[in-house]
Amino acid sequence: MRKIIPCLLLVISYALCGTAWAQEVASSLHPGSAERKAILRALRVPVQQELKRQPLFKVDHLKVQDQWAFLRGVLQQLGGKPMNYKGTPYQEAIRLGVFDDWICALLHKQRGKWQVVTYVIGATDVAYDGWDKQYQAPASIFK
Repeated sequence: MRKIIPCLLLVISYALCGTAWAQEVASSLHPGSAERKAILRALRVPVQQELKRQPLFKVDHLKVQDQWAFLRGVLQQLGGKPMNYKGTPYQEAIRLGVFDDWICALLHKQRGKWQVVTYVIGATDVAYDGWDKQYQAPASIFK
């Protein structure tokens, strides 16, 4: 009888928690992974077009779930130097002191390719607040 009770408790706890374990959760991608490289490559295209210089991304946060990815980080120049925004659309915001040196981006994987949905550079507030509802993206990727 003593052996049956722990086994019974284990079966009951598995039954109660099984559905939670089956749900996909947001996961972080490790540096060097093919998926991470594909996400950064997709984001690099519009950022490079806007800034007219090749960006590197120092990623602080990158989570993926259900074909959605959210990234937060800092733009750098080749060699890891801080990004030079002189001559970019952000030069005036920097001069006025209304620019924070970071980027956030939301991407969606469609037909096997990552597509940039939206991104913001230099926001002085939480630019991605509400993106989960606006774009029907999983809220857990923003946390």
